[in-house]
Amino acid sequence: MALRMVFPTLSDCRPPVAKKSSSSKNNALPDFEGALAELEKIVEKMEAGDQSLEEALASFQRGIELTRTCQKGLKEAEQRVEKLVQENNVAGADSDDAS
Repeated sequence: MALRMVFPTLSDCRPPVAKKSSSSKNNALPDFEGALAELEKIVEKMEAGDQSLEEALASFQRGIELTRTCQKGLKEAEQRVEKLVQENNVAGADSDDAS
């Protein structure tokens, strides 16, 4: 099964800053780094093919949840970077005007 096609780029993506999760619930969604690590373990398990159909479906469902968490984390990081770049451009434009 080509699970890497379902979750293709997550192992290459890391946000600039990751928050630590303080949640201890088993089904709680972790921070980006935790979600990515859990997702990688799920992919390894599913690729091994040792799960029953029900276990594989549950793993796939959890993988989708974790993928959404990772995508959200990446989007938030991207927005933060864009904001910093915009602030830097405005600050740079202001210093150019002062010359």
